[in-house]
Amino acid sequence: MIGDAQTLFWLIAGFTAMILAAGFYCVLATFNLLRVLIGLEILMKGVTLFMIGMGYVSGQPALAQGMVMTMIVIEVVVMVVAAGVVLGVFRLSDSVNIKNIRELKG
Repeated sequence: MIGDAQTLFWLIAGFTAMILAAGFYCVLATFNLLRVLIGLEILMKGVTLFMIGMGYVSGQPALAQGMVMTMIVIEVVVMVVAAGVVLGVFRLSDSVNIKNIRELKG
């Protein structure tokens, strides 16, 4: 039984690491703010997957589900505010490119 739990842990950790790597790449390799938001969303989904998996492996899935539900609500609020900021930047500069935003003076 312990070997099964370890195998499941490493399987979940491996998939989570791949999702987190894809999210970090998406955030760091682009100058488009919409792609950055998508990368942040991918990162949050990786963390969510890890929390659900660890709740299952540890035998406390109800606790993990409660934490994930709270995290999803917070994630939605953060994404809505960030999308509003991106929309405001687009209205000011007619672009969502980070290089064009640096030219704005406030």
